[in-house]
Amino acid sequence: MEFFTFFDLFDFLVTTIILIVIALFFLRGIFFVVKQQHAVIIERFGKFHRIVPAGFHIKIPLIDHRAATVSLRTMKNGFDIDAKTEDNVTIGLEVSAQYHVSYERGAAPEDSGVYKSYYMLQEPVAQMRDFITDALRSSIPMYTLDEVFAKKDDIAQDVNATVSEQMSNYGFTLVSTLITRIALPAEVEDSMNQINAAQRTKAAAQDLAEADRIRRVTEAKAEAEAMEKAGEGIANQRKAIAIGIKDSLETIQETGVGNDEANQLFMFTQWTEMMNEYARSGRASTVVLPTDFKQSASMFEQIVTAHQVEDGVQPPAQPKRERRGKDAK
Repeated sequence: MEFFTFFDLFDFLVTTIILIVIALFFLRGIFFVVKQQHAVIIERFGKFHRIVPAGFHIKIPLIDHRAATVSLRTMKNGFDIDAKTEDNVTIGLEVSAQYHVSYERGAAPEDSGVYKSYYMLQEPVAQMRDFITDALRSSIPMYTLDEVFAKKDDIAQDVNATVSEQMSNYGFTLVSTLITRIALPAEVEDSMNQINAAQRTKAAAQDLAEADRIRRVTEAKAEAEAMEKAGEGIANQRKAIAIGIKDSLETIQETGVGNDEANQLFMFTQWTEMMNEYARSGRASTVVLPTDFKQSASMFEQIVTAHQVEDGVQPPAQPKRERRGKDAK
């Protein structure tokens, strides 16, 4: 009797465990949790039934089925695309696209972005790549190589607007499209570097020439101003000398000396000062001067006559002086 009781207890325990496992299985199929920034598509007997957002939910086991869990977070993909510019240069473009499933719910579940992203497009990333490639290859040939570099952001915005409209039909929102890199053929890149180097050399030469021109103009202006000031100084000096000579002659004439005697006295004074200054200078030059002051008046005439003879010009005949004394007879 006790033996059968033990087996009965064992069967009871096994049965209880089985029932608990089955209950847990059914409970697991009934209750489920959807994470934040996700949505779950529920199908009933293989047909779309509803979309459930984040949170705790219940479904009917064996009847309702979790068909898919759709992420609503923004995703990023990169593409390598080649295109030809207007000036027949083939370039490589690195494109980065940011996108997410549309948050729109629509009037009916079939109009929501979650529904379209799961049921209407099998490979959304590949399809988006094709759309971007087509848009870029239609846009790039309208620009030269230099314009592609200068307007790459505008080109990316135009491509984003075109592809975003196309992807919205499949429940996706294209946040942004960026051209992150433009790759050139090696020979084209070398040519562009040489052109840039030549342009910079030309600009540097022009700057140096302009700087030299400014320096020359500045020096010329400074020299002209210096000569003007020097001329004013010489003029003032000569004016002062003339005034001094005039005052000296007037002073000498006030003593009763005639004009001729006053002039000769003034010239003798100047000649004496010149000889004294030459003696004090201590220079090694040799100067031949007449010993008689009266003969210095004819030195200028002799110098002029010597230059005229060197130039082949016949000097004017000197008037004969009358001899006095015994020579006049």
